[in-house]
Amino acid sequence: MRSHEYVLLDGISRAKIGRYLGTAAAAISAGIVYLVLRVIDLAGRYGLHAHLTPSVMALIGAGTVYLILYWLFDRHLWRIPWLASLLKVPDLQGQWRCEGTSYGGADDASARDWTGTVSIAQSWDRLRIRLTTEQSGSDSVVAALMHDEAGGYRLFYNYRNDARIDQPGLANHVGFCDMTVSADQQQAEGDYFNGRGRATYGRMRWRRQP
Repeated sequence: MRSHEYVLLDGISRAKIGRYLGTAAAAISAGIVYLVLRVIDLAGRYGLHAHLTPSVMALIGAGTVYLILYWLFDRHLWRIPWLASLLKVPDLQGQWRCEGTSYGGADDASARDWTGTVSIAQSWDRLRIRLTTEQSGSDSVVAALMHDEAGGYRLFYNYRNDARIDQPGLANHVGFCDMTVSADQQQAEGDYFNGRGRATYGRMRWRRQP
């Protein structure tokens, strides 16, 4: 399953980031063109003949520079700690150890402890959360991240869970999760609720793995 887009709440909007990158791309492109023209002019003074072809101009145009800048920002630049703090977006990518407690439903107060691994793939634009246990695996479908003014972040996501083929007693289902991420982004804790196949709920605790 591929990563999906996610919503940013209480952070700098992606539209503003696009405008900032567009302005930077125009300035950088203009600077590159100016330097190239200066080099050509200097070469002409020494009897060296050179000129810019349309294909070269296209390569150093603002559109190309914007694509490069956006790729760098999407994959790497937004993760810089001071910039991520300014954007109010946590970097959750990596492996997390999960410890959970599940309850059977409204008529069943018994608790069952379980463990699993949470794998998160994240870029500026896209996110995927994969939870794997001994019995099943779940993948996020939609998600949102919110900065918490009291410290930390909130992660909300819907998921689809598929039981392993050797677990015929378990039904595939969908669910919703609400996690509070610590300010240092090393641990998270929250509740989940299942439905449409398994009427259970519970609580999860995540700890980031080195």
